[in-house]
Amino acid sequence: MGIHLVGGGNDPRYDIDVYTGFVIEAAQRAARREPDATARIAVITVREGGETDHAARLAEALTTAAASEAASGVSIEPVIAAFAEGQLVDPSALEGIDALVVGGGLTPAYLDALLPSAETIQAAVVDGMPYLGFSAGAMIAPDRALIGGWRIGGVEVSPEDGSEELDEVTVVPGLGLVDVTVDVHAVQWGNLSRLIAAVDAQLVDGGVAIDEHTVLSVGSGPLRAAGAGTVWAVTRGTPHVQVQSIQ
Repeated sequence: MGIHLVGGGNDPRYDIDVYTGFVIEAAQRAARREPDATARIAVITVREGGETDHAARLAEALTTAAASEAASGVSIEPVIAAFAEGQLVDPSALEGIDALVVGGGLTPAYLDALLPSAETIQAAVVDGMPYLGFSAGAMIAPDRALIGGWRIGGVEVSPEDGSEELDEVTVVPGLGLVDVTVDVHAVQWGNLSRLIAAVDAQLVDGGVAIDEHTVLSVGSGPLRAAGAGTVWAVTRGTPHVQVQSIQ
């Protein structure tokens, strides 16, 4: 089972490419519990006022992928758990599930809401539960999470629109599911430059920046990228930061 990191984007044309691998793994996890069981997938969102539109869109994307020929029509049941910014995620949302999706929105709010449940999520992932992080959900997944900001030492390194309401680029402990820092909306929001600057400033050792409508899957084998865009791997070289694409 794996960790699936999605760089954002809401175009339904890419749902099958981005979400099919995850729903197949969710179905495999459910089958361990009971043959031919329907996979219960928690869809957790943390949005202003607790709105549910984003959660419903993610549930739709999962359903589309599950009905695809590539997934052989696996049976899934998205279970929406929508929380308001400032709320902690109710631990009951993590009970009795076969897979977990964490959605997008204000990244610091997601981390605040889910960090008290980090050990529970880690244990479930170690036990084989697939995790899919969409945008904010991808950014908070690492050991060291880059949760926003647009300046380093007061110098602009990326557009302010993608700052997550933070000024300085901020790196804090995340959920501890992967050991590489993640940024999202890489090309679309200009966040690739933020990750490059963070690596150059030694805020993080390295990381990946994921384009919209693109997923990076991390499991027991090699890293796998799928979807419409590119996954950019950023590492600290000698003497310069190095950037290459993951195919």
